[in-house]
Amino acid sequence: MVNTICEELIQRRGYLVNKQIETIYFGGGTPSLLTKDELGKILNTVHLNFTVVDEPEVTLEANPDDISFYTLGFWKEYGVNRLSIGLQSFKSEDLKWMNRAHSVDESLSCVQLAKEAGFDQLTVDLMYGLPNLSIEDWEKHIDHVIDMDVGHVSAYCLTIEEKTVLDNWVQKGKVVAPNEDQQSDQFITLLRKLEGANFEQYEISNFAKEGKQSKHNSNYWKGTWYLGVGPSAHSFNGVSRQWNIANNRQYMKRIQTGSSFFEIEELSIENRINELILTGLRTSYGLNLEKLVKIGRLPKEFYLNKAYFISEGWMKDEDGYLRLTKEGKLRADFIASELFV
Repeated sequence: MVNTICEELIQRRGYLVNKQIETIYFGGGTPSLLTKDELGKILNTVHLNFTVVDEPEVTLEANPDDISFYTLGFWKEYGVNRLSIGLQSFKSEDLKWMNRAHSVDESLSCVQLAKEAGFDQLTVDLMYGLPNLSIEDWEKHIDHVIDMDVGHVSAYCLTIEEKTVLDNWVQKGKVVAPNEDQQSDQFITLLRKLEGANFEQYEISNFAKEGKQSKHNSNYWKGTWYLGVGPSAHSFNGVSRQWNIANNRQYMKRIQTGSSFFEIEELSIENRINELILTGLRTSYGLNLEKLVKIGRLPKEFYLNKAYFISEGWMKDEDGYLRLTKEGKLRADFIASELFV
């Protein structure tokens, strides 16, 4: 797999033509399982085939049980300067049914270990809306993270997909999933406690102290070009999106035989407008109306819906940017969909 990923990097070195690489992100799957030689080979291939800035942001998603003085040492040696640690929960029962290999103790100790190794850019992931998660438990989870003194928190609401094991458990009453009101209460609690600890909500699910925002993720929301490499990886070059085949064996076979390994979608003017609406409204930067109008003409319904959301107190129009209020953030997906053209 590592050899194939490196081959794809070589084949696609022209995708980001005349672009400098400012961020490199190892995510999806479990990249913290890469050995020293494997990580080094991938990074070396990137530097040999792309123009990389002098001090890029290099992020690696890490499971708590993969974090040790040894792994932290070679990650740092190869230029990894940001870790995204998937804690998810501080309840043993939650970790068990999510099939997480780490323990609560490992969750509590791995962040300190990373700090001692010299990592000062740390993201921890939490999940809310979990079955049987009380508001009291959720507050304790947030307090644990605040006490860890990290600079960045990503918090996601669990989505129960149809025809999954979890959906089956919910249907049979084996687990009780929070309703929308309970999820909203947990989200509001998250905002209140993190804001009180000097975190800014710079994107719907992402919170950072000053200077600790993720440059890589911010670029996604701002519509910057990016190249995704590996099974299921997505890429964007301003006018089209493409995504690699998901099956590991097929991915490797097709690249090794020179066969097509991705699908591509040319983005219509409507697609480009809608993507900018969706991503822009999720951020504290807001939706740039001038940039939107440059892509294409906006229909009358857009302006009518915009006026309605402002009158409801869900949105503000400031300096040519549309930004959601706290009340609006609870309805972010609905508001975006109503503004779509």
